[in-house]
Amino acid sequence: MMKSTKILVANRSAVAARVIRALKELGIPSVAVYSEADKNAPYLNQADDAVFIGDSPAAKSYLNEDALFEAMTRTGATALHPGYGFLSENPIFAQKVIDAGHVFVGPSPQWIEKMGHKTQARDFAKSVGWPIGSGSELLPDDDQLVIEMARSIGYPLIVKPAEGGGGIGMLVAQNEDKLLSAIERARSMAKRGFGSDALYLESLCLKPRHIEFQVIGDQYGDIRVLFERDCSIQRRHQKIIEEAIAPGIDRSLIQVQCEGIARGLRTLGYDSLGTVEMLYDTAGHFRFLEMNTRLQVEHGVTEEVLGIDLVQSQIRIALGERLKDVLPDDLSPQGHSIQARIYAEDSKRFYPSPGKLQAFEMPVGKNIRVETGYCVGMDVTQYYDPLLAKVIVHAPNRSQAITQLIAALRQTRIEGLSTNIEALIQIIQSEHFTSGNVHTDLAMEVVQQANRKRA
Repeated sequence: MMKSTKILVANRSAVAARVIRALKELGIPSVAVYSEADKNAPYLNQADDAVFIGDSPAAKSYLNEDALFEAMTRTGATALHPGYGFLSENPIFAQKVIDAGHVFVGPSPQWIEKMGHKTQARDFAKSVGWPIGSGSELLPDDDQLVIEMARSIGYPLIVKPAEGGGGIGMLVAQNEDKLLSAIERARSMAKRGFGSDALYLESLCLKPRHIEFQVIGDQYGDIRVLFERDCSIQRRHQKIIEEAIAPGIDRSLIQVQCEGIARGLRTLGYDSLGTVEMLYDTAGHFRFLEMNTRLQVEHGVTEEVLGIDLVQSQIRIALGERLKDVLPDDLSPQGHSIQARIYAEDSKRFYPSPGKLQAFEMPVGKNIRVETGYCVGMDVTQYYDPLLAKVIVHAPNRSQAITQLIAALRQTRIEGLSTNIEALIQIIQSEHFTSGNVHTDLAMEVVQQANRKRA
């Protein structure tokens, strides 16, 4: 099937470059698509075909389903890889790709739908025995009923959109006085961001760690869990530093979660890459957060410690290969890998900083890997997520990986706009991070402390 396959990459920047590279290594022809803002992207020259699909706003290009299907027809593409973001977790679009006679490189649409709706995902997690925290059903319009639901969970709690992700619309209510205003704001943000204002409540886990488990399944019922990543370093509920493996958590606890996740996904036959995300509290307990039914931004750290290619594996499984033929049986993590996301944003408040890349020099060296879709001279616009590049290192141990990553970030030279490199270095150098005592509030605490010292 590979010989007759041509895959359109329905995405942009770093993930488009990453998928195109994987396709080239597999010997599969690729089709890149691009908007007006991305017409000079370096990966366009790496693809076998490149098709212009519209103006810079995502709604007119990367979310324009008609333009994507037209590009497939024009180039003879037989499959579509959605990357991450944009249409990657849209079950209706995935079904349209399949109904048109093409291969969707991702899970079956029913999985995308089931896990994309957060309360349905919680129900599934509970049904298969995964640990979950206290939470509510979808919130009704009746304020008094909402207040009663919140009281039954207990404060503090977090208001969350039932659809979508990326931290958008997630707001904390410390007490009952703050609840209804938080819900009103969250509804507005969710409606604007995801087209749905459905919300639910969850108990707030104070200073947890964010631990996620990489899963992969094939079309024949085989499931494997490829260990974990620690994604605790975040700003505004969005990750900026990730590592594999998670420091300081007993491996037996990790193994229990891996086995439970595999059992749960095997019940319904999950059939692609995915990530089960958990919170890990200060008492040493896991609780289910959500499942992402796609390739993750931070997949590279898992690849580095396992010596595998997850993107190639995802593609081969979508084309009908068996998991046992795609990955070795005896995988185990070797060494330590850390990824830092370089964003076009300032290091004090993490505000976006669009502009032209007047200099763009990425670090090079042994065991340093850079994933980017930019080059010098390109404009970084307000239309998309401001991620410029991912810098990934792999070393024999965590201490050496930290040293190597700091050196790599200091070697990076970007001019023409602000970046978060200074903040990344501050966080990685902090005592809490170097000791492995990480949590989801650490990044903001470190940066705020640095800001106070400068004031």
